[in-house]
Amino acid sequence: MKLNIALIAHDGKKAEMVSFVARNHSFLDDATIYATGTTGSKIQKEGYSVQILLSGPLGGDAQIAALVATEKIDLVIFFRDPLDKHPHEPDVQMLMRQCDVHNVPLATNPKAAFYLLKGIKAEFPDS
Repeated sequence: MKLNIALIAHDGKKAEMVSFVARNHSFLDDATIYATGTTGSKIQKEGYSVQILLSGPLGGDAQIAALVATEKIDLVIFFRDPLDKHPHEPDVQMLMRQCDVHNVPLATNPKAAFYLLKGIKAEFPDS
């Protein structure tokens, strides 16, 4: 089963996202990765294949929400920075709402993301 996974990270969490991808490359290499602009560029710079969308503040979060709503995304990993203000917070809230409405797993920190990947791997060992 090939998964479509969306990766998003606020500015203060981008390095953490790149590190997460590197630590979990064996699982993520088998997935189609979608990512918002800067996050996707940083992941791509490390040699990973990424479908890069707009930057979050320019509509990338909304693009991912649309993919969730049209059932084109199986999992969202969004490393949020809860200690900073974000001008596109309404888009972030809409994305999180769409994940809930469409029953799409959403991890907002590395440990939750790790356990989601581990659970998927246990459920679908050939993925």
